[in-house]
Amino acid sequence: MTLTGPGGVFARIDKGVLGAPGGPRPSLRVNVGSRAVLLSPEESRRALYGPRRDAALGAAVWRQAVTEARREPRNGDGAGRLLVVWLALPGLYRNLHRILRLWRRVDRADLEAEAVLAVLAALDAADPDGPDTGGRLVKEAVNRMWAYAKCVTREIPVVDIGAFAEARNATAPPEERPRPPEGWELHITPPPCREGLHATLRFAEPRPRQGGRRTGTRLPDLAFRARRHEEADLVGTLVLRPTGARR
Repeated sequence: MTLTGPGGVFARIDKGVLGAPGGPRPSLRVNVGSRAVLLSPEESRRALYGPRRDAALGAAVWRQAVTEARREPRNGDGAGRLLVVWLALPGLYRNLHRILRLWRRVDRADLEAEAVLAVLAALDAADPDGPDTGGRLVKEAVNRMWAYAKCVTREIPVVDIGAFAEARNATAPPEERPRPPEGWELHITPPPCREGLHATLRFAEPRPRQGGRRTGTRLPDLAFRARRHEEADLVGTLVLRPTGARR
């Protein structure tokens, strides 16, 4: 099995499931026909991805792993949910490496984190007895990785947002400096804290339209956000106006 780097999200999950050599490890007791089989994590993975994998045994592994994970209390240690994610990882490596080869700007740690979140979200709605339960979990994670990568490739990062805001604040007021015939003004409102904005500023533009519609890119069509993550709290506000426009 291919493992990720020592600091990656996937590698930490490997360590969390397998633990130290000789230490306690989770196991799965699965029923195949009239017999019960106790499987270690490695044996469970081989049943799913090994060269001699058994379809019936693989389905039983996913059914039991998802069932135990969904029965876990919310305040539990999450070992069952972690095992489900670990079992899904080998199904993600191929697309993970393909994305990283296509787009070098995509951060591997972020990509791995998006995949893990997708598996956990899909697990909450998974049917242990449904057809191809494991395949659905892997598919959700793969789709989310691709969606995240495509979103990142349409962004233009501005790393030092603090210096950008400081330079903007140090300039002369708009009424005192000469204005070009055409241009744009960017106004940044930081949050009410001493440190200012705590985020990378990214300029995201929509996908060009086809079929006779607009295909070029125009500045007014850009969307501006400054957030820690697409689901995190707002950390600043950006306003873009034509030069000289009324505030």
